[in-house]
Amino acid sequence: MYPQVLFANRKASRIATMEEYCRSGGYEALSLVVGKWTGKDVCAEVQRANLRGRGGAGFPAAIKWLGVPEEADYPRYVVANCDEMEPGTFKDRVLVHADPHMILEGMALTGYATGAEKGFIFVRPSYESSARILEREIQKARDAGYLGKNILGTDFSFEIVVHRSGGRYICGEATALLNALQGKRPNPVKPPPYPTVKGLWGRPTVVNNIETMANVPHILRNGAEWYQGLSRSSTSPGTKLFCVSGRVNGPGCFELPMGITLREIIEEHAGGLQPGCHYKACLPGGASTRYLTSEHLDVPMDFESVAAIGHRMGTAAIIVFDQNTCLVGATLNLTQFFARESCGWCTPCREGLPYLRDLLWRIEKGEGEEEFIPMMRAMCDQLWNAYCALAPGAASPVESLLTYFEDEVREHIRQKRCPFKT
Repeated sequence: MYPQVLFANRKASRIATMEEYCRSGGYEALSLVVGKWTGKDVCAEVQRANLRGRGGAGFPAAIKWLGVPEEADYPRYVVANCDEMEPGTFKDRVLVHADPHMILEGMALTGYATGAEKGFIFVRPSYESSARILEREIQKARDAGYLGKNILGTDFSFEIVVHRSGGRYICGEATALLNALQGKRPNPVKPPPYPTVKGLWGRPTVVNNIETMANVPHILRNGAEWYQGLSRSSTSPGTKLFCVSGRVNGPGCFELPMGITLREIIEEHAGGLQPGCHYKACLPGGASTRYLTSEHLDVPMDFESVAAIGHRMGTAAIIVFDQNTCLVGATLNLTQFFARESCGWCTPCREGLPYLRDLLWRIEKGEGEEEFIPMMRAMCDQLWNAYCALAPGAASPVESLLTYFEDEVREHIRQKRCPFKT
């Protein structure tokens, strides 16, 4: 059993109370820091810990915070991204339902580090239960003096508002999220300026995933060296919430050390594959990552190790496929999702994803032609010219389908039907 940090208070049947959170050390970091440390001190400790974003990109959190200029105008804002529209990803919902005050304290500390006095939690509409939990616990934290005006009797004030999203995948992109928060169409905005300079209503804004912020109180309370010691990796410290779904005996969300192997996650913590099933492939970080085959089962699951083999860890949402799964059909399903969720802002994404979807649909239905394979490769290359990262992410499963399972695609074309359907 590995140390549980984010899930220390996780219970099978209910949410941890504020009192339980406090008994486990909750709000001690806020008491330690507010009025005693400077914002730069907080950034320095988080930077020493090398906390990296848990929303998919893995960007160092403290470097992002330090992107807020010292001379920047006020007010400044903090936004916690809990939109979580990536297929296969459900860690943020589990985290809210496990220990919501950890997120609130992390947001307040992020606000203190960056000089912000207001935060927003951006929640997808189907997470209504999460939104209600957060609103209820925000009020309890305010009543206890951990949020609101003059926190713990100091000059620091910080308010948090829960914002229910319109519910589109593109809203997970930081600049599109900020547009949605302002009531605008959620199109991405290519920097510069970055949101830390010009974000919500033209003011400096830090956007982090809620799992990222939940790590902050533990780092400040226990120190950077302690945090680095939680990991198996020398370059990616801390623990990570891994979502595992698909053909496994025990799907779920597990807190495990960074650098743990994919094999151990699947075989030991997710209970291995279901009876009669054999591992064929998985998506390691949600729908916008590349398939990992059996040759990758011993890769350490951390940012650098996964990148070293030409893949991305993404959100660490592992979707497992067995030998009876048609990966052409699975990739078609993902591509249909991405084509629907495109904001339509740029031509490569707006036109390219439906084009790919159509080619995959025709192959799956037995209407494929040999020339479709180079056509799909060419279109995947074009998707990297899109305005934001949605289209390159959407191309990832298609690219890896053609890299690792081209024979399966060709078998569809040769038989003029899906060979997995009887």
